[in-house]
Amino acid sequence: MDATAAVPVSEIVPGSAASAADAGEAALVQRARDGDAAALNRLVQSCLADAFDVAYRILGDRDTAEDAVQDGMVSAMKAISRFRGEGSFRAWVLTIVANAARTLLRQSGRRRQVALEDAEGVEGGVPDYENDILARRRAERIRDAIAELPEKQRLAVTLRTYQGLSYREIAAIADCSEGAARVNYHLGVKRLKLILQ
Repeated sequence: MDATAAVPVSEIVPGSAASAADAGEAALVQRARDGDAAALNRLVQSCLADAFDVAYRILGDRDTAEDAVQDGMVSAMKAISRFRGEGSFRAWVLTIVANAARTLLRQSGRRRQVALEDAEGVEGGVPDYENDILARRRAERIRDAIAELPEKQRLAVTLRTYQGLSYREIAAIADCSEGAARVNYHLGVKRLKLILQ
């Protein structure tokens, strides 16, 4: 894989998650820094779905999110020598992709939109028509409630809940302090509870 080639993201589904094993991540990063294209490809593939998810939640448009992921991934691949290893590679890449998404958003002059994945069935049992309808209605209600949150609260809630990121990682992506990420998450959850009552 050419390190400057665009990363195809057309088949990624929002909300799917993959990540490199923490133990092997540092070794992969070092190999990628040394020019190992296979290691770089593994690193990119390990966080591609999460990167798309972040861009999609910021932009609300699949095609524009794919553009942001491609821009962010190319930037990350070119700058891998600057990754200091102070946090996870995944959080570093997600920060770059979030910045690329914000840049595209500013360039387009569009307002942010939020789209969450629809419910695909009922966990823990055989889905039936009635339960499927109820699950979809609940997902729509949650999606609508999250869309009402201010941007930083919306981002903190979705990154913490759906991506399982730490407050430190959320802070880097949202371009705020760790304390602000924690406050935005808790205020967002509190507001969601009120909206959903």
